[in-house]
Amino acid sequence: MRNRWVGRSLTITVAAAFLLLVTTLTFSGAVASPPVPAAAAAQQRGRGARGGSSAPSEPTPRLPDGTVNLGRVPGEKGIWGLPYITNMGARNVVVGAPPAEPGTTRGSGQRGALAAIGSQQPFGGGEGSGGGGQRGGAASEPWVPFQPWAAAVYNYNSLNQSKYDPEGYCLPPGGPRLFATPYPMEIIQQPEHKRIIIIFEGGTHVWREIYMDGRAHASADAIKGQTWLGHSVGHWEGDTLVVDVVGFNEGTWLDYFGHPHTDQMHIIEKFTRPNKNTLHYEATIDDPGAYTKPWTVQWNIPWNGTAELQEYICQENNVYLNHLKDDFGEHVVDR
Repeated sequence: MRNRWVGRSLTITVAAAFLLLVTTLTFSGAVASPPVPAAAAAQQRGRGARGGSSAPSEPTPRLPDGTVNLGRVPGEKGIWGLPYITNMGARNVVVGAPPAEPGTTRGSGQRGALAAIGSQQPFGGGEGSGGGGQRGGAASEPWVPFQPWAAAVYNYNSLNQSKYDPEGYCLPPGGPRLFATPYPMEIIQQPEHKRIIIIFEGGTHVWREIYMDGRAHASADAIKGQTWLGHSVGHWEGDTLVVDVVGFNEGTWLDYFGHPHTDQMHIIEKFTRPNKNTLHYEATIDDPGAYTKPWTVQWNIPWNGTAELQEYICQENNVYLNHLKDDFGEHVVDR
């Protein structure tokens, strides 16, 4: 009896010691690695996430003059693997949006034509899928300050599952959607020319030029005063690149879910690189034509140090357009 009691006590003691060791290691790891924001922890979609590294991040690289280097270190490979963010109105994307209620799952909430699931599915799904099922529309995103007409347009895009998404026609994504289309991106700084070039493998293979020479924006009535990607001027505020963008046309959506905008849209972007493996992107959307006040979105973009840009031509064999029909059952394009 005594031997049985001793054996049982020894078993409990060993188990307790093991649990104590595991707990100690777990909490010491948590202290060493601070929690990642929800947007940064989202699963990456498409080629933008290819070959990501799980190694500890190195310090922020810098140019010879001390400016933060937002791109490659000379002699290395590397691209930014853009995430696939389908909904700019998602809780974990909009700054200041309330967190999801505990136990809330996709598909809960309102019933009927607009089931409130839009805010529960901010990421994922291939373009054209929308994640399946009905989406929430404006009612599921009270933190997005819609003008009435913009809410109605967003509801329409929700009901038809984004059938008329301009990017489906191989038109470029504008505004913050450029940084939420899941293909690689490269940033090239040219301080000697006082400009920064951003090259996007996806998004119809476009590029942006950010003028760093202190110039003003082109006037709204100037030739090409309205563009797909806007007119960008930037400056540094410490280690943060601040980019002011205006001059958009109305041919793009803010995201796949179909948040609209007008040609009054004014965007302030902020880029920071807290370490080598992370680019933090923030955009404040100020469009009095579509929204009652400015609102801000943000997420992290991971670094891939093993990849380079590849050729991607959206217009090649775009069979989607051959099958696309309007609300009256007629083909949108001549086949």
